[in-house]
Amino acid sequence: MQQKDSWLLPDGIEELLPEDAKHLESLRRKILDTFVCWGYELVIPPFIDYLDSLLTGSGHDLELQTFKLTDQISGEMLGIRADMTPQVARIDAHNLKHAWPTRLCYVGTILHTRGDPLEKTRSPMQIGAELYGHSGKESDLEVIRLLLEMLAMTGLQNVHLDLGHVGIYRALSRQAELSDTQEASLFDVLQRKARPELQELLDGFNLESNIKNMLLKLPELNGDKEILDKALDLFATANQHVKQALAELKAIADSLTTVFPHLAVSFDLSELRGYHYHTGVVFAAFVPSIGREIARGGRYDNIGAVFGRSRPATGFSADLKLLATLSKTTLSVKQATLIFAPALNDPQLTEAIRALRARGQAVVQQLPGQIGGAQELGCSAILEQDNQHWVVKPLITVTAPCAA
Repeated sequence: MQQKDSWLLPDGIEELLPEDAKHLESLRRKILDTFVCWGYELVIPPFIDYLDSLLTGSGHDLELQTFKLTDQISGEMLGIRADMTPQVARIDAHNLKHAWPTRLCYVGTILHTRGDPLEKTRSPMQIGAELYGHSGKESDLEVIRLLLEMLAMTGLQNVHLDLGHVGIYRALSRQAELSDTQEASLFDVLQRKARPELQELLDGFNLESNIKNMLLKLPELNGDKEILDKALDLFATANQHVKQALAELKAIADSLTTVFPHLAVSFDLSELRGYHYHTGVVFAAFVPSIGREIARGGRYDNIGAVFGRSRPATGFSADLKLLATLSKTTLSVKQATLIFAPALNDPQLTEAIRALRARGQAVVQQLPGQIGGAQELGCSAILEQDNQHWVVKPLITVTAPCAA
């Protein structure tokens, strides 16, 4: 017996109706075509994988977000991917094994056990690009430029880019010689931007005054490009790793300003998104209409080590569903002509329909006894016989006369 409300979907799981699906598919093709023009090759990782592979590198932060199940064949634990990045890293490290830089792109549905607090979906469609085999700031700059190119084709206005560098906090922690427990506590406070707690926590650590002051001021280092100059003064006694990270940020920002002179760029030196797997520059894109990032990425060197090959890596990803929703008012999908064909058993008609479809034109043929005709099906043209030939003619819409 059919259950009541059997048409309902689980919380956070959506289906796309024709118009939305058409818009999303059009955007998907445009973005992937752009990635290919930049030299990024498409890969398609599996939707389900061994749990250990999914929880490698960036995957460790996603353990709670990963649906887990037991493989009935092998008895091994499997997971439904919550992030495709570890899988793509495996393809580079284990399957391709190139000595030169490798550029890969991907798109596919991922699944989360819980939705984002601001975006309730649990089934985003992740789209992204990764560059392996180069450790310089030039590759970081390339993927940031590609991210901005992706957002530009969605028609989004007033894109804002936020830059950070997890190496700054990591280097300061090492210089302070914090224990693992102390570093974890400090990380938690910085993530929550809890400044009063930060003061109390650092007061309990046995730190030199200059190190304590640098860590205490870290959450204040967010804003425009002047923040980098302020940071250089504040971190005058910091080790070389901190100064190198600041130099990388400045070089990337200068290059972005040259290429995108109207791009709004800000800096947050206490931003630690993905700290446990990112190793360098991190970045996120925002727009005024939504209160969270619409795309994010960064450098995550050595993620492929567990797959037998350690390689520098940088990349980004976004939710294609979110991009499609945000761009719906700025992009228009060209309406393809839909041709209506009558329900006749005529070899010439069958051949005419086949020829039209072979040229990429959409033809819907009437079914015997069906309800609704060309207008109801949304057709704008019709196949009619003219001098023993079937030809496409514009559909003349007949409107009902006004009541007297």
